[in-house]
Amino acid sequence: MRRRISLAAGGLALAAALAVTAPAAAASPDRARGAQDAQGTPRTQDVEYFTGPDGHPRHTTIPASPALPRPLLPSAKGDGDVTPVVTNGPVGSKLDVVFIGDGYTAGQQGDFHAAVRAKWAKMSAVEPYASYTNLFNVWAVDAVSRDSGVTNDPAKGATKDTALRSYFFCDDIERLLCVDTARVESYAAKAPAADLVVVLSNSTKYGGAGYNDVVSQVGYDGVATASSDHPKSDQVAVHETGHSLGKLADEYQYDEYGTYTGAEPREVNISTLDAGQQAEKRQKWYRWLGRTSPDGGTVGSYEGGGYYPKGLYRPTENSIMRTLGHEFNLPGREAMIAGFYRHASVLSSDTGTYGTVSRRQHVTVRLAAPTVTVRWYVDGLEAVAARGRTDVVPRALGVPADGRPHTLKARAVDRTDAVLDPELRGRLRGELAWGVTR
Repeated sequence: MRRRISLAAGGLALAAALAVTAPAAAASPDRARGAQDAQGTPRTQDVEYFTGPDGHPRHTTIPASPALPRPLLPSAKGDGDVTPVVTNGPVGSKLDVVFIGDGYTAGQQGDFHAAVRAKWAKMSAVEPYASYTNLFNVWAVDAVSRDSGVTNDPAKGATKDTALRSYFFCDDIERLLCVDTARVESYAAKAPAADLVVVLSNSTKYGGAGYNDVVSQVGYDGVATASSDHPKSDQVAVHETGHSLGKLADEYQYDEYGTYTGAEPREVNISTLDAGQQAEKRQKWYRWLGRTSPDGGTVGSYEGGGYYPKGLYRPTENSIMRTLGHEFNLPGREAMIAGFYRHASVLSSDTGTYGTVSRRQHVTVRLAAPTVTVRWYVDGLEAVAARGRTDVVPRALGVPADGRPHTLKARAVDRTDAVLDPELRGRLRGELAWGVTR
């Protein structure tokens, strides 16, 4: 079920229900008047940015985007159109990724769709995305801009009139690619569902941003921005999903932060406990200790993380939550899989209107990953011969034509070895049921 909750106090407000493109913004959008609370105090947003494709991220605070004052009409034919890019099952049973383009004119929407396909191909090649590609639907929402490109590209001072107002040199940081998040909300609302939102700004210049204090009425947590045509900008989006989906902490530090003295963090990938203490107390990533991690080396305790150089430990030397261009570490992969299953189901099907099928009808299910196994049951008894099959016919499973009501069930379990937490493993299950008619 999709969440429908108010925007966080960190700064966003629900935008108009219609997709829009308004007249040009000020030449310096970072100086524009931001959102304010009821007392007139400016609201802010925390954003994460990336100085280079292989560097550590950084954080800064910028003015929050103000709410759109009123609904505005679409700027051009096709503005707000939604195109399915990847379809793996019904909305509600899949994790829905929404890409929105900025700086694409009406005649460039084909270029935007090509950029979406290219970016998703790179994102979904990263584990654990690669093992769970069947869990995702991907949508492209067209945002028609009057100008092509991005403000402050190729140089500071270049102004473009674009649908989402994206611009480099946000907060005077060249690679920080900011957007009007209220406008992002209005376009994201056009898609059938939005669990992840990625804005692709029409540029070859390296840049991006992560807005991670956003909880929208549409249902997504956070917004990632990335240059559409830089070959490594996909890593920005993958890192940001570590926050929005995996609820992972950053594993890098600022030397000036000194020593952490607070309580045990809630995030699974940073801890005040070193490896020995975790093993003794059976906490945090103790189940993974000593195992070889895909980002290199073995899982242990490496001091520095959560922005502090001392007092906090991370699981591995250099995962993607520390430096772009790396893999998720083993605890991070487990957290990402948990995030996938918060939005998607281990088992889905398009078969059977209102949960009913006929005895002669093919019943087809879709499994979340190759590690998922499925079993079939007729009136509570397993049809052993159908074990593992994704397409069955009730009559062939022994459903009789006796005029009495019968029930067909499919039960699935994800037996991935990327999850060790028994509580989480208990949630990697799903069941579908159909009433069988004559």
